[in-house]
Amino acid sequence: MSRERLYLFDTTLRDGAQTNGVDFTLADKAVIAQMLDDLGIDYVEGGYPGANPLDTEFFAEKPKLAHARFTAFGMTRRAGRSASNDPGLAALLEAKADAICFVAKSSAYQVRVALETTNEENLASIRDSVSAARKAGREVMLDCEHFFDGYKENPEFALACAKTAYDAGARWVVLCDTNGGTMPHEVETIVGEVTKHIPGDHIGIHAHNDTEQAVANSLAAVRAGARQIQGTLNGLGERCGNANLCSLIPTLKLKREFSDRFEIGVSDAKLEGLVQVSRTLDDMLNRAPNRHAPYVGESAFVTKTGIHASAVLKDPQTYEHVRPESVGNHRKVLVSDQAGRSNVIAALERAGIPFDRNDPKLARLVEELKEREAAGFAYESANASFELLARRTLGNVPDYFEVEQFDVNVEQRYNANGQRVTVALAVVKVNVAGERLISAAEGNGPVNALDLALRKDLGKYQKYIEALKLIDYRVRILNGGTEAVTRVLIESEDEAGESWTTVGVSPNIIDASFQALMDSVIYKLVKSGAPA
Repeated sequence: MSRERLYLFDTTLRDGAQTNGVDFTLADKAVIAQMLDDLGIDYVEGGYPGANPLDTEFFAEKPKLAHARFTAFGMTRRAGRSASNDPGLAALLEAKADAICFVAKSSAYQVRVALETTNEENLASIRDSVSAARKAGREVMLDCEHFFDGYKENPEFALACAKTAYDAGARWVVLCDTNGGTMPHEVETIVGEVTKHIPGDHIGIHAHNDTEQAVANSLAAVRAGARQIQGTLNGLGERCGNANLCSLIPTLKLKREFSDRFEIGVSDAKLEGLVQVSRTLDDMLNRAPNRHAPYVGESAFVTKTGIHASAVLKDPQTYEHVRPESVGNHRKVLVSDQAGRSNVIAALERAGIPFDRNDPKLARLVEELKEREAAGFAYESANASFELLARRTLGNVPDYFEVEQFDVNVEQRYNANGQRVTVALAVVKVNVAGERLISAAEGNGPVNALDLALRKDLGKYQKYIEALKLIDYRVRILNGGTEAVTRVLIESEDEAGESWTTVGVSPNIIDASFQALMDSVIYKLVKSGAPA
């Protein structure tokens, strides 16, 4: 029996950008859009062209997406203006996008109080805007803002807003729980009523999480007939966030109630990368991942010693509702020596590092990991540093070179043009097979200068690191006060485009950065098979 298609609409770059403390750069938006496209999302909402310079620039050129339809968001024409004489609508039509998602009030109360206009003018605005976008050749959808609250207040008007958009040619009419206070049983009942007027395969759901039920409300809407789900990665969004796609996607894929009836654009193979997608977004935003997030959280498949752990070791299904590997996660059994050993063995196997299960060095590696993670190291986010730690402990990382000394100075001075500038200068002394080499470099900051100096001359190893470059640098303060400990994560890339992450931890940010830099260079030498 063929399955129905469910469509996923991501609004991380627009609604998610309203999260307190989240500010995407243009480069961030481009990377996230590509990541969502690769995951298999059907619609990527890029932002609100015309509302701010960044979003306007983002829509000046359409990103090359292989699967997703690039979507612009904006308001329907303003009351008292025609569709041809509204600057906001014009900006949407000019945006380089495949689809346009309009937002319009669908609550009589909101029309009266927030817009201070009439119900008739609101309906005309919806009709005119959808028609104009359709005439311009765009796929059109309408977010019916405050729909559920509006329906409970005045169902005839809320339905009229949705029906007007559908009759004008909207591909999707999206029912929004804007205030996030609707219960799942209410969503299911109301969506079921709407499907009597608009086909379910033209209805979407946009749920906010103010009662911690955005995912449940989205699934309730699907049960009632909706066939598009809007949400964000990691549940980003204003106030308490939006429906979390990192929870919805695996539920739709792995729970038979949905997987037997529906298919989505995310393949099984891409689902296995979901943890990486979730962590990548958090790393870009310099946020600590939610350890307890369903499916993708570090603790999602963790058990402690006792009867639970004993049962999991016998058969993981005793306490796991899905296989952790299906979403790119892995199980952990905590506390006991046996548990620590099994976790390390699993990590070594994932990294492809050869080892002997009877090697006493495994116990030393377990203790080393515990001590380092207690000190603030995060190897979940630093695959290369974990691999180096494991290889060093097991005794198979050559001593390629030794850094005898490094020095970093930051100076503020006037340049030749009379401008006051800040310049960083780093000097690094290394010993390569008995040869002492000294390199100096200026950078736009102390870490940049240190990186350039370290990689400037490594003697016989220089050819292996010529194409090595740093593509991201992130800092997280692990505790407060004057003795704060700093964790630095550095992402590096080689000539083949392969990337890896290394970590350093110290009360001194330069020292932490240097640890991560050293691991990055040594990992590249190991990966390249450089001779000792």
